[in-house]
Amino acid sequence: MGTDCLFCRIVAGEIPATVVRETATTLAFRDIDPKAPTHVLVIPKEHYADVVTLAEGDPGLAGELLGTAAVVAEEEGLTVDGFRLMFNTGPYGGQEVFHVHAHLLGGAPLGPMLCR
Repeated sequence: MGTDCLFCRIVAGEIPATVVRETATTLAFRDIDPKAPTHVLVIPKEHYADVVTLAEGDPGLAGELLGTAAVVAEEEGLTVDGFRLMFNTGPYGGQEVFHVHAHLLGGAPLGPMLCR
């Protein structure tokens, strides 16, 4: 991927991030504008634009991404009271960075899924 992808640049070490977990294929780091007491982004190191292209292109990597999210949720103490794992896909889905990423949110009641 070109150097214009923010998350590819984080994976490359060009942009700093507060990493909470790293595997050979995934990276989890704290969101710089958290929407909950715990807000971690979990990404594949390889560039895929969104969750659909990831699931179609490499289902195994999609599973690894979910596995990393589950481990981070456990390490962050979110599994007892619960958490939200969310993928925004496309402009209507609210995706702002077009490198697939899961938002792991928790640490307090999160309210309804959608605000009207």
